[in-house]
Amino acid sequence: MKILFSTLLLFIGSVSFVSAQDHDHNDPNHKHTEVTKEKKVKKKKEPITFKTLTIEANSITYGVDTTFTFTFKNTGKEPIIVSNVGTSCGCTKAKSPEAPVPPRKSADIAVKYDTKRVGGFTKTITVTTNVSEPIVLTIKGIVKPAETPKTAPSTKSAE
Repeated sequence: MKILFSTLLLFIGSVSFVSAQDHDHNDPNHKHTEVTKEKKVKKKKEPITFKTLTIEANSITYGVDTTFTFTFKNTGKEPIIVSNVGTSCGCTKAKSPEAPVPPRKSADIAVKYDTKRVGGFTKTITVTTNVSEPIVLTIKGIVKPAETPKTAPSTKSAE
């Protein structure tokens, strides 16, 4: 027990000595100030900004032409050239701007989905430009079955 107590006292004493060496209060030129430097990480402004990266349509009627429109703005200093817009499946077609998009201007990417498939879907569209890494857009939705016309009850009477 004495050994444990002695070891503990020795440890506390050495910590106090090291601490006192770091803070020389007898030095008249010593100013006790804590310097904490926080580096502010400057977030780089993206040169292309989409209003949304995902569009969801929860109720689409079977067979109705459906187009999703993704609007983006050129927030950079050079024209944006959309070099490729790839879709995740043949049921989705995308149309991108043909001309370069000048700084501070907006443009659209139109995505048409073939609604001749009933049920839920999630499709991705990958946009490749000259100013950023590829950007993935997503369309989601549910295609409802077409309503069948209701037949009027028969008016024939049994004879």
